[in-house]
Amino acid sequence: MNKKSLNVFSVFLLSVFLFGCAGSGDHKVLKLAHGLDPSHPVHKGMVFMADRLAEKSDGKLTIDIYPSGQLGSEQQCVELLQIGSLAITKVSAAVMEGFTPKFKALGLPYVFRSKEHSFKVFDGEIGQEMLLGTEEFWIRGLCFYDAGFRSFYTIDKPINSPEDLKGLKIRVMKSQTAMEMVRALGGSPTPISWGELYTALQSGVVDGAENNPPSLYTSHHYEVCKHYSLDEHTCVPDVLIISTNVWEGLTEQEQEWLQEAANESVPVQRKFWDESVKESLRMVQEAGVTIHYPDKTKFADEVKDLLDKYKEDEVLGDLIRRIQAVK
Repeated sequence: MNKKSLNVFSVFLLSVFLFGCAGSGDHKVLKLAHGLDPSHPVHKGMVFMADRLAEKSDGKLTIDIYPSGQLGSEQQCVELLQIGSLAITKVSAAVMEGFTPKFKALGLPYVFRSKEHSFKVFDGEIGQEMLLGTEEFWIRGLCFYDAGFRSFYTIDKPINSPEDLKGLKIRVMKSQTAMEMVRALGGSPTPISWGELYTALQSGVVDGAENNPPSLYTSHHYEVCKHYSLDEHTCVPDVLIISTNVWEGLTEQEQEWLQEAANESVPVQRKFWDESVKESLRMVQEAGVTIHYPDKTKFADEVKDLLDKYKEDEVLGDLIRRIQAVK
């Protein structure tokens, strides 16, 4: 997103009531907004972070959280953050592709061997480089949150092999790698905003989508889509980001408190995530969704050329090799 592209919504919120970091005297309040339901494990991780920050700072630095899109869509929250009228928000790593191409590597299919492998990448040197690699766009990453593996869910046809995707319109995020992946598997990628997806599924605008179990459940998409095929093609994390304008307005001590609280929330959020995955799969099955366990190697083989193409990329090639070399 261009720094200069501010929509009317952002300007309105800025001028009327919203300040990224407000307070008086020794007390500062950071405003955090996102589009997830309060029952979502990522939201719970942010609540833990806010509690730890209040404890560390003895109430001198606190966070007010606005979930469920109260302050706008994901895109609007990013715009508000860039101009400093919102302190913190959560985005998918796929959204970060719009700021630096390096984030495309995290959205490539089967680039991670396992969840453990992905955690080593996110928590290590590569992850830190990526979190701090967007500051020129007035965005600083605080941490990666687990968003699990994404798989296909469809209205009335199970996806047991790539051939089953042929002719199907599949909703994807506004991400180049997501679109290329679905296209490589034979489907027709259709970018639709998360808030509009339920209606799009219900009306048949798309035949299915791809996401993780908690998102399938909390979005109520299981009410329309009755097949969930766990091919686990990508492991795209969520990224907690802060406005550099707000970050630079904090003292060194306040920055330390906030970063420590964010770091401590990561393993807690991962526990919330694991619990939520089990519960979500149980709940959608009880609601009539059939869970399928296709042979993942068929899907991995189908997108191998796509991965090889990116390995030849001047920017991404070395990064992909570094990710795959992490033990």
